Parts: sequence; structure tokens; C-alpha cells
Amino acid sequence: MEVIHPRCAGIDISKKDAKVCVRIQGRGGRSTTSTVTTWGSMTGQILGLKEHLLDEHVDLVVMEATGDYWRPFYYLLEGDGLNIILVNAHDARNVPGRKTDVSDAAWLADLGAHGLVRASFVPPPPIRELRDLTRARTIITQERTREIQRLEKLLEDACIKLSSVASNITGVSGRLILQALIDGQTDPAVLAEMAQRRLRSKIPELTQALTGRFSAHHRYMTELYLHRIDAHTADINDLSARIEAAMEPFRFARELLVSIPGFSTTIAEVFIAETGADMSMFPTAGHLASWAGTSPGSNESAGRVKSTKTRPGDRYLKGALGIAALSCARSKNTYFSARYVRVASRRGPAKALVAVEHSILTAAWHMLTTGELYNDPGADYFTRQAPAKTKARAVRQLESLGYQVTLEPLQQAG
Repeated sequence: MEVIHPRCAGIDISKKDAKVCVRIQGRGGRSTTSTVTTWGSMTGQILGLKEHLLDEHVDLVVMEATGDYWRPFYYLLEGDGLNIILVNAHDARNVPGRKTDVSDAAWLADLGAHGLVRASFVPPPPIRELRDLTRARTIITQERTREIQRLEKLLEDACIKLSSVASNITGVSGRLILQALIDGQTDPAVLAEMAQRRLRSKIPELTQALTGRFSAHHRYMTELYLHRIDAHTADINDLSARIEAAMEPFRFARELLVSIPGFSTTIAEVFIAETGADMSMFPTAGHLASWAGTSPGSNESAGRVKSTKTRPGDRYLKGALGIAALSCARSKNTYFSARYVRVASRRGPAKALVAVEHSILTAAWHMLTTGELYNDPGADYFTRQAPAKTKARAVRQLESLGYQVTLEPLQQAG
């Protein structure tokens, strides 16, 4: 097998230390040598490892993505002429039954020397910082949702059925009613009169829903949950302001992305943070879709396809794409909604959403590559692509209902 990198290093990383194997390819009568050393994970020791690798004239360093423990090694070793790649643990799996930290390091060095591993995408520092901010906002938003769910369960315990009438129990009307309950007001009629805007049309239902047994314990717990919800909201607002400042170099990319149906500003910011907005990292739109985990898997043996399950992708990006795809599926007169209906009729709604996510990524890749706004092909795209099939399908449907169909072309006006 051809050796691409004669001097290659493999690093197997753990929390406290790392096993480093330096592999030097032999020439002529000299045999190949592999030397394994152990280095600590503190900053000073990692910098010492960097000097060691430079002294050995290593032309490629391969490390496995182990939790978050790879970050100090990658960030401190990159630069100064070292070529470092981070590889997926699934792609660099060692032979079963022969796994130790030392053998893993030697295996990574061997794979890297022969060019048998692909580098994972590691964004530059500005994108890393933006990614930390958007991920923190996503996590805190999810925590706020959990607090609201806990509040709803508490109200059910108090026989207060506010969520059965109001779609948002922490909206303007909901907060007024909950604060009045905390202050000791228990009259359902008085509480229902606090409803605002469209909810006022449901005052009779609200009066029934607010008849319960709201005790001192419920008042204390409700106030606690509202305080936690407000704290999460304040953190989200603070993070959003910080993200807005960090998005300054990527405003044009965000303007392009929000032109896609289903893409909000928040989803566009998550997309930029997770992909880097630099599509040169992905040779084609298919590469981006595969990296994101929206392409069908390939598992074929003896001419039989065993599975087409998608591979795991970036969960933050997939979460944002899922929201966008669901919004597209519910839209009207768009290409994405037509694609959802077309796939869902044959494969089901779950696979249809993944198909829409794939189409969204394809559109985003082309837009960020060309700098053009989204141009929707239209809800009749598939009809225009194969009009004969569409006509035949419509005729079959009418005939199955008992009609005899005769087709005549429309007369052109003028």
C-alpha cells in the first residue's frame, strides 16, 4: 500500500494524558519505526509535545475526536507548520480485541501514513466563538421550555386548566393571571377578566378553567418557575445581542439564507455557526448534505440493500433544519411543500421531512456559493417536469371514482 506521509504521528487522547505514536517510514534497508510516548493534557505539556513533533519533522498529525478532550490538543498544536487532522472515531475504529491506548495511537499513525482517514470539519476561531453562542442559546431555550412544561404540570395539580384555553400560558394574559394567583386572587371571574386581546372572546371558558384549588404551595412553586423562566429569557436576550454583534462579518450570508422559506433569523444564525458559511469546505451540495446527516446511507451486500438510514449529523444543525422543514411542509404554493407532499405520499412524513431538509441544504449551498437570493421553482415544479405522468395520474384517480374522462386541450385566447 502506498505511503503518502512518511513521517506521521497518531495521538490517542484521554482526559489526563495522550499516547503519541510517531511513525517513520523506512527506506532501502531501513525498517519502519514507531515510537510511542505519553504526554499530559496540561497546556505546558501540550506545548512540549508540539516541540517534539516539530523536532521529528512530522508532516501529518492524526487525532481522534474523543468527547471534548481533543480541543486543547488541536487548538494548541495547530499552526507553526504542523498539519493536523481530526478524524471521526467511527472511521478510525481499531481491530476488535486488540484495543489499547498504545495500539490506538499506532493505528491512527498507520492510517494517516497511508491516507486512509478523512479530516473532520473544524471551523476557524471566529466561527467557534459564534457556535458557542448559538449552541448556548439553543440549550437555554430548551431549558426554558422545560420550565414552562413544569409550570403547566403544576397548574394541572392545582386543577387550573389554563393551557386548555390559552395556547401560551406565559404570554401577556397568562402572566397577568398567574401573577394574580400568586398575589392571592382566587375568584375565577376576576381572573378571567384579565384576559387580553383575542383571549377575551374565551372569557366563559377561562372562568371554568380557572376554577381550581390553588394553595399556598402552588403559589410558591408558580413564583419559583416564573422566576426561572424570566432568568432564562434574560440570558437568551443577552446571548442574542452578543450573537448579533458576532454576526457582523456574516450579515450578507444571513440575508441570503432568510430568503429560503422556513428560515428565520435564528435558524440562519445556527446554520452559519455550524457550517461556517464557507461552502468551499464542501466540494458539492451533496457533501454538505452528507456531512449534515440528511443523505441516505449506503449499506449494500451481495446486491441487496440492507439499510438506507441516514448517518448521525450535527444535532444542532439538524434541529434547526427540522424546524425549517416542518415550516416549509406547512407552507402553501412552494417547491418545498410540493416536495414534502410528493415524498410523504410514498415514504411517510418522517422521510419526507428529511428529504425537505436535504433540499434546503442543497439550496443553501448554491446560494452561498453564487451569492444569489433564493428563487423558488414553484409548487408546480414536478408537474412541469413530467406533465404526461401528472395527467395520467389524474385520469386514473377520476376513473377509480367511477368517471369516464375525455381530455380536450384548452382553446388559446386571441
